[in-house]
Amino acid sequence: MHKTAETIDIGRIEAARQNAVIGRKLIVFKSTASTNDAAWRYASWPDHHGLCVLAEHQTRGRGRRGRRWHSQPGQSILCSILLLHQSIGAELLTLTAAVAAAEAINRILQAQPHPPAGRAGPAACCIKWPNDILLSNKKAAGILVEQQTIRQQHNFVVGIGINCSQTADFFDACRLGQPATSLAIETGRPVDRTAVVCEWLDQFEYWLGQSSAHTAVPADGTGSRDLFEQNPVIVKWLELSGMLGRRATVECNGKQYCGTCRGIHPAEGLILQLDGGGLGFFHAAQTSLLALA
Repeated sequence: MHKTAETIDIGRIEAARQNAVIGRKLIVFKSTASTNDAAWRYASWPDHHGLCVLAEHQTRGRGRRGRRWHSQPGQSILCSILLLHQSIGAELLTLTAAVAAAEAINRILQAQPHPPAGRAGPAACCIKWPNDILLSNKKAAGILVEQQTIRQQHNFVVGIGINCSQTADFFDACRLGQPATSLAIETGRPVDRTAVVCEWLDQFEYWLGQSSAHTAVPADGTGSRDLFEQNPVIVKWLELSGMLGRRATVECNGKQYCGTCRGIHPAEGLILQLDGGGLGFFHAAQTSLLALA
């Protein structure tokens, strides 16, 4: 049984983020309904761009498509970041957050000491379309990107939940629709959640900068395909997902589609060469991956 992790050390995070934009301002709740909802309450103030909202517990945490996000106090990273007046769209921002989360978790895993005797070290995590982070083919983290457009200004809240200290018994009791795991299960060790938060914020700021600097397709979807394919976020996403060239079955708006993955469009989503001919573009918000061969 893993012990409940210590409270996240806000002083360490503030020290690490004092020269940053993302996470320089912090709000921390012992418990709140939803960190995404809490972050939205600060969207009217331009100087709150980059605000990071953390909670030790959520009572109404949510994931994509209205699903509930299960958590117990002190077991997870429950974090939302407020982004104001953004030039990139929700689709590319979702890819950016997924890459940052996967890279952060992989760096945390790489920094672990040698695994306990009798067990292998954890494998690197990967991304499942569009925004689930998997370890050992089980969900370890999820992302929810929400958008509000006010006077043609695009504002976002990027929410992330990372399973840190949960046990297998916890996930069994939740009766989830897909297998789940935590960093503690995968490493066999207690998790320094403060270090996970710091790494996540660092990676998200880096990859958001990469995404913004190389964005050839603005929020309305216009632009050069050759240029957007060079976006390092898309290149890294395809690398971490392993989807390029593989057959996929997706569900979109109640219908199933099968085809071969040809890439990612930063405004229109997953690109499949459909079995029936032609290309299909599948937005992350309306699409779930059912199978990958």
